[in-house]
Amino acid sequence: MSANQEKEQPRRRQARGERRIAQLLEAAAAVFTASGYTAASTNAIAREAGVSPGTLYQFFPNKEAIAIELGERLMREMRETFGEALAPVDPTTPLEEAVGAAVDRFIAFNCEHPAFFALMHGPDIPGRIAEEHDALHATLLSRIEGLLSSFLPDAAPADLTRTAHMCLGLYKAGLELILAHEGAERDAYVQELKHALTRYLVPLVATDSSWRNTP
Repeated sequence: MSANQEKEQPRRRQARGERRIAQLLEAAAAVFTASGYTAASTNAIAREAGVSPGTLYQFFPNKEAIAIELGERLMREMRETFGEALAPVDPTTPLEEAVGAAVDRFIAFNCEHPAFFALMHGPDIPGRIAEEHDALHATLLSRIEGLLSSFLPDAAPADLTRTAHMCLGLYKAGLELILAHEGAERDAYVQELKHALTRYLVPLVATDSSWRNTP
């Protein structure tokens, strides 16, 4: 065997291992979405992936390890999503347009990765995921405040924080309804969520602008 062939073998084994891990995580996402984290089992995940439990245990010692790996990957993607969705905007951008663009990005992510909602909002998620989700939540709130400050430049920090919390709360409530529906009805709930957020924010922005423009 040549030196090049010897070098290629570990790379091929590593690539096969990465494909197997991706296969197991995809299966875990489907099982967690369908059953929830608590009811899911490694046997169900192996069955969904089309492999034996023994093969699964070569890569993950237990269900919690699978959930942690999946959760970390999804949270990295979520950070990229809110980095793009909640970037500062030109204050001349219509509020409805800014809200709609942000909602569309987040809804697209959650519809593409329903396991994210199942893992992050389940009653018994692993502690490490809960800690990382809390950190993600705090960062998300900070980014929402940054976006809102484009429209509410004169708002007191405490008011901005409260408004950001309300926006995130409205979004989470709407998201649960959106994920529970499909097709045209899901689209209708997305539109309702946009309306709810916009109609909540419009009076605040108008009041801020009126105060700012008062001689």
